[in-house]
Amino acid sequence: MGSQLFEQICALPEYYPTRTEAAILASCADDLVAHLPHQVDLVELGSGSATKTRLVLEALLRRHEQLRFIPVDISRSILEESSRALVEDYDQLEIYAVAGEYHDGLDFLKQQGGPPRLILWLGSNVGNFQRDDATHFLQRLHTTMRPDDRFLIGIDLRKDAAILESAYDDAAGVTAAFNKNLLTRINRELGADFDLNSFSHEARWNRDAGRVEMHLVSQIAQSVHIAEIDLTVEFEASESIHTENSYKYSAHEIETLAASSHFRMECQWFDEERRFSVNLWQPQ
Repeated sequence: MGSQLFEQICALPEYYPTRTEAAILASCADDLVAHLPHQVDLVELGSGSATKTRLVLEALLRRHEQLRFIPVDISRSILEESSRALVEDYDQLEIYAVAGEYHDGLDFLKQQGGPPRLILWLGSNVGNFQRDDATHFLQRLHTTMRPDDRFLIGIDLRKDAAILESAYDDAAGVTAAFNKNLLTRINRELGADFDLNSFSHEARWNRDAGRVEMHLVSQIAQSVHIAEIDLTVEFEASESIHTENSYKYSAHEIETLAASSHFRMECQWFDEERRFSVNLWQPQ
């Protein structure tokens, strides 16, 4: 359910990151491939439906007759569906899929030999990490890489609050449903009695922290019992559950993130409005 809702979010008119990153990749894919060693394996962390990945795949296949693709995703069903679709559309493609969390993918990469790799981490998924945690994760990724490997990371940029808040609180209410799905899962898996209708979704831009915050705000004073852990939580009216953050970066913060994670910026691409960035990093 959550994965399906997120796919819907990516298609919303307010949610600019997906289409903006795709437009950048469409325009820079051949330039990107020109920066790579002649033969590479393609790896993607959090591959999802792999829609944007196709732009890189096609650019690589224009240069090579064969390509090995290693998608890593926590959702086995989406991984299987997207892998089947890819092999049907590209007969030159060999896929070795890894169903698991990021650390499973990193453990797999560390054990592998073969040609140099281009590792993708798209969708500004780095924004789901607190800034220190993002650095630590990228440092760990660095330990799996060899000097000829490259890392392509999509990073959303700081911008006007109105643009950011509407991107995470769309008019159709899909993001609200995605956020409330957390309560649905707690009800189902932990025996809680959250009334979803008594909570509203809210997105807030925290300029100082550089992040969009997702909240579920209690509309009334209420008690919620979570049977599995025998916990009762009292909510006041307007009290919120802070469910998620999405961090945004300035150009300087991207450079700092790369350097602190032991990478060097090799190339960087933006859309015309400079809402989003795609960055090619080389391990140092």
